[in-house]
Amino acid sequence: MKKTQVSYIVIDSAHAGQRIDNYLLSYFKHVPKSHVYRILRKGEVRVNKKRVQASYRLVHDDTVRLPPLKIPSSPTKLTPTYDAVAYLEQAILYEDDDLLIINKPSGIAVHGGSGLHYGLIDMLKVLRPQAQKLELAHRLDRETSGCLILAKNRDMLLTLHQLLRVGKVEKHYLALVKGHLQANSKPIELPLQKNTLRSGERMVEVTEAGKYAATQFNVVKYFNLATLAEINLLTGRTHQIRVHAAHLGHPLAGDPKYGDKAFNHMLKRKGLKRLFLHASKIVLTLPNANKPLSVTAPLSDDLQRLLQSFDMGVNYTDLLN
Repeated sequence: MKKTQVSYIVIDSAHAGQRIDNYLLSYFKHVPKSHVYRILRKGEVRVNKKRVQASYRLVHDDTVRLPPLKIPSSPTKLTPTYDAVAYLEQAILYEDDDLLIINKPSGIAVHGGSGLHYGLIDMLKVLRPQAQKLELAHRLDRETSGCLILAKNRDMLLTLHQLLRVGKVEKHYLALVKGHLQANSKPIELPLQKNTLRSGERMVEVTEAGKYAATQFNVVKYFNLATLAEINLLTGRTHQIRVHAAHLGHPLAGDPKYGDKAFNHMLKRKGLKRLFLHASKIVLTLPNANKPLSVTAPLSDDLQRLLQSFDMGVNYTDLLN
């Protein structure tokens, strides 16, 4: 554990336009995310001598004051195993000079830290040593699998962030939920707010004081006690799908935070060992492109086996078209 001193950073053009919270999370790689947000909330981080919100976007020549922090010692860096890196090579869904889209496995965090020696980004940099500036365009929870977009350079990252801000990236998911959803109803519009418990765990709840959030649930297949649903994420709030589904009375299978314990226990006996939430499809149109880029990620073998165990056949190829 080491303690830093108060320091000041002048923002260059390469980081102009980036959210202050994302900048700090990248700068303080081994500081817990909850602590980074805490120093922002308390006003210990100042930009041009003023308090700012986590959503503040940095401007060229901004002066950022960083408070003294206790930074945990970096975990001993381990090199990802050959098998792990080789697996990720097979998981790449699309790649060009500026962009990479991968079928992220469940259980792999995108960054190392919090007791993890390396994360997805570290593994991809071993796989693509010429792409050391790889950055996430968006995030998936550690237990969520499926399409994850990464930029290979700053220009592409800014382009993707702009597309995400104006809703020009379609994000589709497959999820198994408890009970029978109403067939193809209108989008669920329920505001969400993040709260942090005394334990430091982050929870999200539906409340009028929250931020606008909209989710479209469409039925793909009914089972005796569950529904396989395709979900179109119309906004991008933390835990949005999980909280909206739980609020409707149809929590996601395998969700330890917002789920139903009895339902999860039943599915665990059937072999489910993870959250059944899969980012199945991404559609985006890049500037100067002639047509939209559409990328799909197949369900993993364990999720396919679970669906087959319900004694009702499912055409998985059709699900992702």
